[in-house]
Amino acid sequence: MHIETSEPRDLPPAPVTNQTPSRLALRRVAIDTWRENVAYLHRDCAVYRAEGFQALSKIEVRANGRHVLATVNVVDDASIVGCNELGLSQDAFAQLDVENGHTVSVTQAEPPESMGALFRKIAGERLTRADYAAIVRDIAGHHYSKIELTAFVVACNRDELDREEVFFLSDAMVASGRRLDWHEPLVVDKHCIGGIPGNRTTMLVVPIVAAHGMLCPKTSSRAITSPAGTADTMEVLAKVELPFEQLADIVRDYRGCLAWGGTANLSPADDVLISVERPLSIDSPGQMVASILSKKVAAGATHLVLDIPIGPTAKVRSMPEAQRLRRLFEYVARRMGLSLDVVITDGRQPVGNGIGPVLEARDVMRVLQNDPDAPNDLRQKSLRLAGRLIECDPDVRGGDGYAIARDILDSGRALRRMEDIIVAQGSKGFDHLHPQLGPLTFEVCAPASGTVVGIDNFQIARVARLAGAPKVQGAGVDLMHKLGATVAQGDVLYRVHAGYPADLEFARQASARDIGYRLGDADAVPQVFVEF
Repeated sequence: MHIETSEPRDLPPAPVTNQTPSRLALRRVAIDTWRENVAYLHRDCAVYRAEGFQALSKIEVRANGRHVLATVNVVDDASIVGCNELGLSQDAFAQLDVENGHTVSVTQAEPPESMGALFRKIAGERLTRADYAAIVRDIAGHHYSKIELTAFVVACNRDELDREEVFFLSDAMVASGRRLDWHEPLVVDKHCIGGIPGNRTTMLVVPIVAAHGMLCPKTSSRAITSPAGTADTMEVLAKVELPFEQLADIVRDYRGCLAWGGTANLSPADDVLISVERPLSIDSPGQMVASILSKKVAAGATHLVLDIPIGPTAKVRSMPEAQRLRRLFEYVARRMGLSLDVVITDGRQPVGNGIGPVLEARDVMRVLQNDPDAPNDLRQKSLRLAGRLIECDPDVRGGDGYAIARDILDSGRALRRMEDIIVAQGSKGFDHLHPQLGPLTFEVCAPASGTVVGIDNFQIARVARLAGAPKVQGAGVDLMHKLGATVAQGDVLYRVHAGYPADLEFARQASARDIGYRLGDADAVPQVFVEF
């Protein structure tokens, strides 16, 4: 299999100004500013005084034939940055690719070229394709400050984008980074819009469809607000941060991979936008569609199965809302040349038993091993999603995908393919029979007898995160009962694992305020219509 990539279109050159650049020694300041370029100048720096800089103004820093735009922070402590130095945050420093002490030139920055389009969006105007292309180029080039990024995100959320604007934004985001071409007519992918803890179906779908012979190069994200992302859970089993060329070799040999997508430079503008969307808890339909589809198209996918869970505490809470989102996804995917199959699934509760990297890896391996203790909901959902992808194969009759997927799993072929991928990516030697869970624990018990009629996805995820997941791999929540289960007063509903006493106490306090379970009569279990 031959793989070609098309690199991102060149960003426009930095504007030429008449300013005389000032020169300072560069210093790396070990602060992670999360996708924002920040510069640090001492208050007594001659350049700071002479140029009339002020906090939050933007400067242009040049060195080694490169340039970055950065937001100024003022420092009074010479141990952070001296009077003859310019400090740069970790992200900004890496972009210049020079050593500490290298001489850099500093000038006041010209406004980004797309600022006029941004102001029109803030005013509620509908933007053109060229407007979105300009805005996304500046975002990908780190020309926007966090304030300007926030203004764009909020403006798009307040005045919801129409479906053509969503396409314009998606297309521009694809153009901002690398686009892969696998030179095959059928490249499949699976994605879930999120919001359901423990939903590690991807780690089962990939080895199943790869064992069937379909190309499934899966690059996934790390968790930002959830207890674990696919990359966090896969990292329990194998390395996920690998050079793209090595991942391409693994895909060629085994027809699939499960890796972190940060090394592939796919839709980099999306990564920058996420850095402000998530803290604001903004996940508007238009921005969600653009984020997901731009990454899939950039990754070279030709066919995508998209999981939209619905439930009382899911992102999507009603069937009409799910159908509106489905139609928007389908319109944009069609415009981008992507074959899309949207599946509406049960989002009333977490999927699987474990919430957190090690616990979720345990569940995945139990399913692959056909272990009798494997969570059946995770197994069944994975088989049905894998079956829908297998039915993209022109040699498979519609409706036969589930049986094929089940045969691949039951026969052990999916396990063998997963083991091949794990070894190729660099096995961590995980033992699902003896998982290394956080040693500090407490149990949450039923306050009364009854039937489990509700499980709050958000609250269970919050408890798992407070316990330390995903940064502490063995931290999280192990569920003992799911919807419809009958429990007696004092029965354990779930066990919390933590690695540190402070984390354990945070999780204990959160669960004491709200255990995340509702008990009642059996006929009070909420019902939702789903497609399988």
